[in-house]
Amino acid sequence: MYFVYILQCKDKSLYTGIATDVLRRFDEHRSGRGARYTRAHPPKKIVHQEPFTTRSAALKREAEIKRWPRAKKLALCIMAS
Repeated sequence: MYFVYILQCKDKSLYTGIATDVLRRFDEHRSGRGARYTRAHPPKKIVHQEPFTTRSAALKREAEIKRWPRAKKLALCIMAS
């Protein structure tokens, strides 16, 4: 199982990624072992996650979300809450 997730960073920016274990990946981001972006913009919380059965499907969804404007990403996070 793969997950697409969105993190809210301490500076209110959003980071989108994929992982098989979102909590483990969140801890990696928080400890500085995650993506370069989250080393510069420390994550505050997980605001959204979606499950997928294949890595390919998760990567496609991640790419789709990354093309969205911030307002649409925020709306997705609010709708999922």
